[in-house]
Amino acid sequence: MEHTVGVVLYPGFESLDVFGPVEAFGCIPGLFRVVTVAEEPGPVASGQGPRTLADHGFADCPPLDVLVVPGGIGTPQQIENPTLLAWLTRRAAETPLVASVCTGSWLLARAGLLDGRRATSNKMFFANAREYGRNVTWIPRARWVEDGRFLTSSGVSAGTDMALHVVAKLAGADVAERVANAMEWTWVRDAREDPFADVWGAA
Repeated sequence: MEHTVGVVLYPGFESLDVFGPVEAFGCIPGLFRVVTVAEEPGPVASGQGPRTLADHGFADCPPLDVLVVPGGIGTPQQIENPTLLAWLTRRAAETPLVASVCTGSWLLARAGLLDGRRATSNKMFFANAREYGRNVTWIPRARWVEDGRFLTSSGVSAGTDMALHVVAKLAGADVAERVANAMEWTWVRDAREDPFADVWGAA
């Protein structure tokens, strides 16, 4: 069974938030198909500058099995974007797994999707997560957090570890291990292993 993974793009997204998970899922054609989606199809500039092409706009995004929401310097502006928040709310209701990387959890929280759930976020800006999601139980020491069908990761590179965890859930741990080895990625399998909680004082 092929799983369709939709990765959201918006101006100022963090490149590794997107392309770490894209690398993990995209290594397994036939098991995962990755598409990108933005408010409108076309090029979207990352926070680092280079643009990425959105395959679909919100209006024509296909059904998804996994939805991935990145963070980035553009997140604070998107917090006030009702079109994005409304689309996330609709899509989350019909998508089996919803994941965020870094400050992408702020968007899920602002949309009310994490209310009553456990979640985490980028540890450098952890105080902001509490501001945007007052009804969320924010976990300060976690590489990622899984609560039901919602997964949220810590900052930037943590999204790749979370993506490999999703690969293991859907395709098996042996497949995820092969992907990590092919990427030459040291996969952090223990979600509790989070040294950056101490580096940034989040804990």
